Amino acid sequence: MLFLRTIPGAISLGLIWGVMAIGLYISYKILDFADLTVDGSICTGAVVCATLMNVGVPMPVALLIAVLAGCVCGLITGMFHTLMGIPPILSGILTQLALWSVNLKILGKAHESLNGDKVFLLVQQMNQWQTILIMLGIVAVLTGLLYWFFGTKIGSAIRATGCNERMARAQGINTKAAKVLGLAVSNGVVALSGALLCQYLSSADINMGRGAIVTGLAAVIIGLAVVSRISSNFAVRLIGVVVGAIIYFTVYQFIVNLGFDTDLLKLLSALLVALFLAIPYWKNKYYRKRPRCKEKTAQGGDSNVGQN
Repeated sequence: MLFLRTIPGAISLGLIWGVMAIGLYISYKILDFADLTVDGSICTGAVVCATLMNVGVPMPVALLIAVLAGCVCGLITGMFHTLMGIPPILSGILTQLALWSVNLKILGKAHESLNGDKVFLLVQQMNQWQTILIMLGIVAVLTGLLYWFFGTKIGSAIRATGCNERMARAQGINTKAAKVLGLAVSNGVVALSGALLCQYLSSADINMGRGAIVTGLAAVIIGLAVVSRISSNFAVRLIGVVVGAIIYFTVYQFIVNLGFDTDLLKLLSALLVALFLAIPYWKNKYYRKRPRCKEKTAQGGDSNVGQN
C-alpha cells in the first residue's frame, strides 16, 4: 500500500526527468554524440530559473531564459568539438566542469530555496495527479515541436549528420554547424527539465545534476526497448523515452520501499544501464554466429547431395 501511494510521485518525477531524457536522446541517438554536458546543463536550467524567479522575473520568462542558457551550454560544447577538434566526450566533460563554477556563481551558494509567494508551474505539495496532467501537456507540446523541427530542412540536416557524417558532408550539409545546433537544442531541452525540477522541489541545488547522465541513459535505453517493436516513428520514440523514465523511477521507488540501501542506488543504476547497453552487443554477437553455422550446414548438405 505504501508503494501504491508513492506511484503518483514517481510518475511525476519520471515525466520531469523524461524531458531531460528527450534532450539526451537528441545528442546520444540522433546526433550520435556522447554528450556529458547534461550533468551541468540540467543544473544550469535549475539555478537560472530559481535565481530569476527569486528576483521577481515571471515564471514563463524565467523558463524561457533557462532554456536559452541550456542552449548556450550546448553551443559551447559544440564549439569545443568543431572549432578546437576536441573529442566529443572530452568536450562535454570540459563544459560540465566549467559549468560547476558558473552555476555556483549564478546561484551564489550551494543551495537556494524559491520564494514561497511566487507562482510555480509545478510544486511538490500540489496534488500529484495535477502535476502529472501538467507534465503530460508539456511533454505533448515538446514532442510536437521536436517532431516538427526535425522534419524541417535544418532538422533533417542534423539527423543526416548523426546518421552518416561523411555522406551528409558530401551532400553539401555543413556538418559542424549541424552538430553545434543539435547540441544546443539537446541541452536546451535538458535545461527545461532542470527548470521544471527546481520548481517541483521549490529549490535549486548545485549538486542536483550529479549522475543525471546515468538516469537519462537508463530512461533512453529502457524506453527504446519498450517501443522498438511497436513503431519506429520519431514521435513514438520520444514518448517511449519518457515512458522509460517513468518505469525507471517507479522501479526506483519500489526498491526504496523494499528497504534497499539508498547509498547503493547509483551503483544499481549504473549496473542497470550497463546491462541494457550490453544486451544489443550480446544479441548481435549471438545472431552473427548462427547464420554461419546454418550456412556451413547447408553447404555440407549440398556437397553430400552432389556426391550421392
